[in-house]
Amino acid sequence: MSQHKEIKRVTAHTLQWMKQNNEKISMLTAYDFSMASILDDAGIDVLLVGDSASNVMAGHETTLPITLDQMIYHASSVIRAIHRCMVVVDLPFGSYQGNSKEALNSAIRIMKETGAHAIKLEGGEEVLESVKRIISAGVPVMGHLGLTPQSINKFGTYSVRAKEDAEAEELVKNAHLLQEAGCFSIVLEKIPANLGKRVAEEIKIPIIGIGAGKYVDGQVLVMHDMLGITKDFSPRFLRRYLNLYQEIKVATQHFISDVKTEDFPNDQEQY
Repeated sequence: MSQHKEIKRVTAHTLQWMKQNNEKISMLTAYDFSMASILDDAGIDVLLVGDSASNVMAGHETTLPITLDQMIYHASSVIRAIHRCMVVVDLPFGSYQGNSKEALNSAIRIMKETGAHAIKLEGGEEVLESVKRIISAGVPVMGHLGLTPQSINKFGTYSVRAKEDAEAEELVKNAHLLQEAGCFSIVLEKIPANLGKRVAEEIKIPIIGIGAGKYVDGQVLVMHDMLGITKDFSPRFLRRYLNLYQEIKVATQHFISDVKTEDFPNDQEQY
């Protein structure tokens, strides 16, 4: 159980304390008020309003189509639900790449219009100017290295990253650059566990993994995957804690049956 029940609000400072005191950081995605309320009440440390909403909420094949306006809508819904956890919002594809001024404007819109606590963006050296510009405006930034889903068309695959020495060294270099630029945390996605361990040991800020092994400072999963709402996505790093797909399907079938047979509503369920 979390040692931080007494903390009124999880902040970047809290996460740094947790790393220094070897307390693992728990993080899940959230996209709406009702679910965020449950996850916050359960004691989650961080909620990520991920661009994975493009997949699990809107049904797109990749994270690329989701817009800044749509991310702001989801983030606003989540913020209204939470009392304790930190809320981080993804900058969506096209809202920061190649233009640090646009990146800053995107980050400021998210912070002003949602009340979120931080933003996250993908990439290393190539987005460094944007990272520095956003942080200089007082907006906390979480980095994201390894598999970067917004770059799917460049890589062409969602397979494990940084298995080769050259790419591993590049990742470590980028982690140092993000730390030096002032990021408060970095997500590592789908990389070898030993590389995750090396980064978590070398880098002073919290390293949160998704398919990056057990030696990092925390773990994040997509909430729909963790709860088993999705059923066709089964990477090695995913542990399903429920099979909500089946449970919701069965409950819905019971409702349909009760309506068809006129069992619902019964005498006690009407006025």
